[in-house]
Amino acid sequence: MSSLYTKLVANFIFPLHEMLKKHKSVTLLHELEKTQWLSSAELKEVQSKKLSNFLHDITVNVPYYKSVFQDLGINANDIKSANDLKLLPVLTKKIIREHESDLKAKDAAGLSRYNTGGSSGEPLIFYIGNGRVSHDVAAKWRATRWWGVDIGDPEIVVWGSPIELGGQDHVKAIRDKFLRTKLVPAFEMSEQKLDEFISIIKNDKPKMLFGYPSSLSLIASHAEKRNVDLGNIGIKVAFVTSEKLYDYQREKIEAIFKCPVANGYGGRDAGFIAHQCPEGNLHITAEDIIVEIVDADDNVLPNGEEGEIVITNLSTRDFPFVRYKIGDVGIISDEVCSCGRGLPLLAEIKGRSTDFIVAQDGTIMHGLALIYVLRDLPGIETFKIVQESLQLTNVDIVVDEIFDKSNIDDIKSAFKQRLGASVQIEVNLVKEIAAEKSGKFRYVISKVNVQ
Repeated sequence: MSSLYTKLVANFIFPLHEMLKKHKSVTLLHELEKTQWLSSAELKEVQSKKLSNFLHDITVNVPYYKSVFQDLGINANDIKSANDLKLLPVLTKKIIREHESDLKAKDAAGLSRYNTGGSSGEPLIFYIGNGRVSHDVAAKWRATRWWGVDIGDPEIVVWGSPIELGGQDHVKAIRDKFLRTKLVPAFEMSEQKLDEFISIIKNDKPKMLFGYPSSLSLIASHAEKRNVDLGNIGIKVAFVTSEKLYDYQREKIEAIFKCPVANGYGGRDAGFIAHQCPEGNLHITAEDIIVEIVDADDNVLPNGEEGEIVITNLSTRDFPFVRYKIGDVGIISDEVCSCGRGLPLLAEIKGRSTDFIVAQDGTIMHGLALIYVLRDLPGIETFKIVQESLQLTNVDIVVDEIFDKSNIDDIKSAFKQRLGASVQIEVNLVKEIAAEKSGKFRYVISKVNVQ
């Protein structure tokens, strides 16, 4: 049950904050909490109406899409549902860079400039308006409530985005104090910093955690190493996002914090795509997000088949993302969740295309094939695998005192079994592995083109 203070924040203070910022998140939240219970067919009707209005809008107000439709000889009326989106070309980061100014709506006002961290080697500049922000806030808020917590409950956010960390001015500090949100930086994860994070969590006793799965699992592992009990301080849920959540990370976080892990999927460019409900399924925010799965030739695949994720965000009319290729690989499910929500499900997210590796014989495999080699060895605290080429893979590992250096030969042998007998495997013992500029950790990076 929410405290009186949480109810005050969720029902008055935060809505006032959103109103002053000219966000419609409160109204949208109420809509989303109703539409989530619609049937799949009813949700598709809602989605189709929004898609129609969205496309009519951008073909008039966005020069790039006005040109695309003219060149194709079609108009917005030709696309009556998500199934018709295949008539349009996919949108890539390269296209966005080349047409940045033409992708802005002519009547757009108050846009904020954003960029992705570029951990895939492709940083991207784009723009977001109040409409998109409102939808993001509402979608996250709805998913937060699925877990019995709300805005105003004490929260610790372990994050690394320079946007959030660079924006901690006096006004935002006051806002976060009212909302009982504390932001701690995920850039540096030294032993000293991990000790500080554990101390903050233990003293603040948050109801929820929010952060990268790599960061929260690292904090959990460090607490275990220090014999610090974090399972009795009242944490109800740990929300993770922005990276692939591995099973071993979920297990570690749940074991140490004694709370469930709620996975979320999305990005600053694409928006909040899907959230996990307490039944364990990832629900797509279908009221605003259309997800397609495509093959290497951009042909749409049926549900149940694995391919690259393509999204259309219906709340981005100021700078549209239509059939945007995120670079992730996933599968859409035909199943219906036992929670009763009609929102469609993402059955699996296999990570970025750069999380896949290529053997010398051309076999493509997920980075987990190499990750499990390292996870099974005692004494390895963390690691980073970089496939530089088909001939060379570098492995950086941070170890503790129980690590047996004779295992280095075992690592090389196991990697060669997967990548090829003649592949050069360089294993480097390092003191620390730095996060990416965004604050995320990338466990596997392949510089080999995956086709």
